[in-house]
Amino acid sequence: MSTTPPETDLRELAARIKAWGHELGFQQVGITGIELEEDEARLLAWLAQGRHGEMAYMQRHGTQRSRPADLFPGTARVISVRMDYWPPDGMTAEPVLADPVMAYLSRYALGRDYHKVLRKRLQKLAERIEHVTGPFLYRAFTDSAPVLEKALARNAGLGWIGKHTNLINERAGSWFFLGELFTSLPLPVDTPGEDHCGTCRACLDACPTGAIVAPYSLDARLCISYLTIELDGAIPEHLRALIGNRIYGCDDCQLVCPWNRFAQASGETDFRVRNGLDAASLVELFGWDGEEFRRRLQGSAIYRIGHERWLRNLAVGLGNAPTTPEVVAALKARRDDPSALVREHVAWALAQHGAN
Repeated sequence: MSTTPPETDLRELAARIKAWGHELGFQQVGITGIELEEDEARLLAWLAQGRHGEMAYMQRHGTQRSRPADLFPGTARVISVRMDYWPPDGMTAEPVLADPVMAYLSRYALGRDYHKVLRKRLQKLAERIEHVTGPFLYRAFTDSAPVLEKALARNAGLGWIGKHTNLINERAGSWFFLGELFTSLPLPVDTPGEDHCGTCRACLDACPTGAIVAPYSLDARLCISYLTIELDGAIPEHLRALIGNRIYGCDDCQLVCPWNRFAQASGETDFRVRNGLDAASLVELFGWDGEEFRRRLQGSAIYRIGHERWLRNLAVGLGNAPTTPEVVAALKARRDDPSALVREHVAWALAQHGAN
């Protein structure tokens, strides 16, 4: 494969790439090199502390995550993009969190699976570039491979990594997805983002389980997003009451971040709320059988956790709900569920209501 033809002006090409990215629906596009030595050191220390929990794949990938050219040989630059996802048509988060009979799902997951949306746009961006440069090496990623995407986005000028370990942009907050196009093109790089968290510790104080153990340091084993999405087995009992009605992910650290006053709702139709998931009741969702779960959530990021973990999470939410005949009846209806995992969490939930 050839790289950029000699006559191509790389700075002009970089500007055109950013313009094309905006046309394709990305709110921002930046370019960075592949040097991540300091981030690699932090990653290895975090893994050594066991803070990745049961995400064994992170240990298995090792330094491949922090060395883009090891993951995709020939990589010289990374084009980093972000796309807003806050659904414009959904119920605001706070009333749902405040109502213990409702189910709270992280707002990024209320619409279509973002992996597919971003990857298709990144592929279109690569094709536009190729039309100008001729064939070149590239590969698109969207939270789908061992990539230090937040560090790369920071280096590409898209923002800074906040104390909650999410990327923040001073003009757009943090309600956005990230994607990357690894490329062999020796494009000019952008200036890294600067930290603007200052003395604020709102996210640390708001975390329901204390998972942000220090500024810029997250223990995944305590994080509700990890517990409800990544963890395969039983949710530790001492953390269940702290989960409240959060049955898929957690947004608390972002909801209190002052920078999100600048966040914009997404214009993407794919990120609009589906199946009423912005304001559904725990009992309603707990009543879905495997077929209804598949029918409603196929094509959603939620689908990958599977029906069993879906029920596990909802059982915890119901255990934390007020004791009502409806809640107790819903739990008792699944007391003999085929899944031992579901049965165990249902038994715990019934015990919270004194209804064993």
